[in-house]
Amino acid sequence: MEPKYRRILLKLSGESLMGHQGYGIDPERLGSYAAQISDLVKAGVEVGIVIGGGNIFRGLSGAAKGFDRVKGDQMGMLATVINSLALSSALEAIGCGARVLTSIGMFPVGEPYSPMRALETLAQGTVAIIAGGTGNPFFTTDTAAALRAVEIKAEVMLKGTRVDGIYTADPEKDPSATKFDSISYDEIYNRGLKIMDLTATTLCRENGMKIVVFDMDTPGNLAKVLSGENIGTLVY
Repeated sequence: MEPKYRRILLKLSGESLMGHQGYGIDPERLGSYAAQISDLVKAGVEVGIVIGGGNIFRGLSGAAKGFDRVKGDQMGMLATVINSLALSSALEAIGCGARVLTSIGMFPVGEPYSPMRALETLAQGTVAIIAGGTGNPFFTTDTAAALRAVEIKAEVMLKGTRVDGIYTADPEKDPSATKFDSISYDEIYNRGLKIMDLTATTLCRENGMKIVVFDMDTPGNLAKVLSGENIGTLVY
């Protein structure tokens, strides 16, 4: 495979890590992700990763149940660290180097994140898994992924989801929804499409960061995106 991109930021959904379990981390799904990521590294791609924490705890839903919003978001940040450690363990188990960097001080669980440390990690051919969101409450892991993509000068942000791209409406609720092969940031704003929160979308738009939204749960799709196959939706 001749990769289309040489440095990427991969955003993974915490919910997708549940697999069919409904909660927590499905070892089979985790192993599938690790194998796909390892293949990219072998092909010479520098891979930074941000993972959500919704399979364990989500700050917003916690706030709805009476948790203090700030503490709820901090709990969600810790959930992303758990997922990041799980993925790093799965990668190392198949011989792929991985390093967990955290936006909040958690030594020795993870090393403190800085763009320079992440770039050094990537240059060594090691996967940089950046955990803890932005380190601040009220920001989603989508915003964290957009921020990290810009900071490590990724060529593209790949958003792995449960659906195969961006649609005119939610395809799980509206069978008549049609898929976009590509869509501009302006059209996303005008149509009110919620592929990410507005902060993340604006951050990508202002910094010229392309996004590809694709189905990560189908093994092989990550390699297809990197080889330039027209799967998913390109946001430009």
